[in-house]
Amino acid sequence: MKFDVLNPYSESIEATFTINNQQLVEAALTNANRYFETAKRGSFEQRAQQLHAIATAFRTNAKLLAKTATQNMGKLLQESLQEANAAANIADYYANNGPAALVSKDYQYLGTKRAKLTYEATGIVLAIEPWNFPYTQVMRVFAPNFLLGNPVLLKHAKIVAGCATVFEQTVWQAGIEHGAFQNLFVTNEQVADIIKDQRVQGVALTGSTKAGKVVASEAAQAITKTTLELGGNDAFLVLPGADIKQAAKDAATSRLRNSGQVCTSAKRMIVHQDVADEFTAALINEFKSRHMGDPMAETTTLAPLASKSIQTTLQKQVNLAIQHGAKELVHGGIDDSKAGNFFSPVLLTNIDEANPIFDEELFGPVGQLHVVESTDAAIKLANRSQYGLAGAVYAGSIEQAQMIAKQLETGQVFINQPSNGYPELPFGGVKNSGYGREMSDLALYEFANQKMIALG
Repeated sequence: MKFDVLNPYSESIEATFTINNQQLVEAALTNANRYFETAKRGSFEQRAQQLHAIATAFRTNAKLLAKTATQNMGKLLQESLQEANAAANIADYYANNGPAALVSKDYQYLGTKRAKLTYEATGIVLAIEPWNFPYTQVMRVFAPNFLLGNPVLLKHAKIVAGCATVFEQTVWQAGIEHGAFQNLFVTNEQVADIIKDQRVQGVALTGSTKAGKVVASEAAQAITKTTLELGGNDAFLVLPGADIKQAAKDAATSRLRNSGQVCTSAKRMIVHQDVADEFTAALINEFKSRHMGDPMAETTTLAPLASKSIQTTLQKQVNLAIQHGAKELVHGGIDDSKAGNFFSPVLLTNIDEANPIFDEELFGPVGQLHVVESTDAAIKLANRSQYGLAGAVYAGSIEQAQMIAKQLETGQVFINQPSNGYPELPFGGVKNSGYGREMSDLALYEFANQKMIALG
């Protein structure tokens, strides 16, 4: 079975790929398990040096990686370049910091008896990754597990099959054994069979809440550990005393980055009534200032959406919101005047809890504006969500912002700055946004055997 990768801007076929048959899948599993058995005899320090080589390869191939991402999923070329280099930074972070984080930890019991906690690889990790960040999403699973000694099999989104291929080639170019990282083009049915395989000891998924429930259920049947980074409906709180112009600029940048296709972007702008007029005017100007066009061109500031189905789904959500009372502060939507999956920014307000999209994730350049009468009301509204991935608080003092941050039901909160991902910081959510952590030292432990050895 073959499938095509379509350019979201030109709508032309970029490449055609073939789904792997069962023989190729079995060969990949065998190869990965063979690597796992040999990696046990290697050291964290040796693999750290290999990670540095991988980082160098990503920087060397940054232009190719970027061009491929732009052609596969429509990302602005400059954003694609930034992502290729960000993937290199993740590899370097684990090379520089991983070995120290995996040093054995001493314990004491029964008064004078000693024990050690050691960190060991457990086996193959299956990474099921989305299309919106085709390199960093993969690297933040691969890098910590490679350092640990876990081989990684990648099941990427079909939209970015070209990116998956280039990622694999770049890793191999660094001299890494093929068993350490392999890309597979497989169906959902094949994924279910891979998860059942006892050689697979971990599954890391980034995707929708619906996909997370399916994968978690399949993994549970095999007693296989999972990490899930799922959807978000992230709140962006703006309170009196904040720098309102900067807050509006950051809110728009966060919401419209990657054409709004970011799980942690600001989606619900919750603004105190005392600063609502100033913030709203500034935010409207920011939404209207974006220029749609060729994502390869430097003058373009808003790229097309990754696929026609994403474009159609988003328009249906906006229409449904308006049918149930939402008002458009910025009118936009599907742009039929040009080829490509273009969607001009939309800013909605007057969205109450009876609105069907009140707590839906709008994956595209659509923002929600809520005006509240108090800080307590802002916190309550922010937490009135099935999701809990990220949030941002803009306030007049760090102390006030921290107090609010502690009350938000999310995995991460950013103060006076938009949410983002950094190798040094844990990344993940709560509630229907999933569980487990990627990046930082915590990612090293997710699929590690944290083995206790009692010395006596």
